Amino acid sequence: MEEKLEKVKEILKQEKQEHLLANFDTLNSFQKEILLDQILQIDFKQMKELYNKVGKNQQNGNAKIEAIPYVEKAKIEGHNFFDKGAEAVRKGKLAIVTMAGGQGTRLRT
Repeated sequence: MEEKLEKVKEILKQEKQEHLLANFDTLNSFQKEILLDQILQIDFKQMKELYNKVGKNQQNGNAKIEAIPYVEKAKIEGHNFFDKGAEAVRKGKLAIVTMAGGQGTRLRT
């Protein structure tokens, strides 16, 4: 595991993401292995490309990709978006939504 940890540290240093290991010492051996494996699977180049496209509309053939505003969970709860989504699908529209979760708790941020 020590060799893997050093590899991860070097990658994170290059990407200026060292904070991902901030609480590493508080994890048990199994959790440490999982975290290191997860970090090694991150495609930082792709993440940078996606980040740089945030807020910019993209065109792909007939598909138009548009950013949507951030919405807090508390403002979503209680709303029934299923019917709106089903109607959009019937009209041939598609939406992809990414929701963050878990990292803040695990990394204690």
